[in-house]
Amino acid sequence: MEHRWPIAISAGLLAALWCGAADAFSLVTWVGFLGCSTFFAQTDTGVKGLLMAWFTNLSGVFWAWLIISASSLFDSALMGYALTGLVTMGMCLQASYRGLAFIPGTFIGCCATFALGPNILALTSALMLGGLLGLCMSQFTAFLIRLESGFSGVMQTNSSAKTDLQEGALQKKAP
Repeated sequence: MEHRWPIAISAGLLAALWCGAADAFSLVTWVGFLGCSTFFAQTDTGVKGLLMAWFTNLSGVFWAWLIISASSLFDSALMGYALTGLVTMGMCLQASYRGLAFIPGTFIGCCATFALGPNILALTSALMLGGLLGLCMSQFTAFLIRLESGFSGVMQTNSSAKTDLQEGALQKKAP
């Protein structure tokens, strides 16, 4: 991995900022990291990648809500199992639509809903901010790489100038 330091600096700094912000606003930190992970796991970049992360995570929240709500209508655990199977099929089939094509993002949103429980606002806020965190990490890393490349170019230019000066001085000494 060529740009390990810019990635590490960006991820470390923004992860720390996310933890502080999540704590300050009573958001669930780990859910935000799920949204961030979704952003990086799917193949689109920039705003397109952010939208894919958001749409798939939020569709997973919907599917989990559907399982929970529909299961509560029946006394039989078998009906809950059957609903889970049918909804899982729906989660996979929705990937036919380009904006919902990242199936793991849907499962991440669904599982987070089962883990966090009925507080949908806290869940969706953290998932969406986490996706935004991923985009910010990506953009900040790109900035640091450009900065590093520019600095390296300046150092190489200065090094070349120094070599040119040394060669010029040597030529002047020669008879």
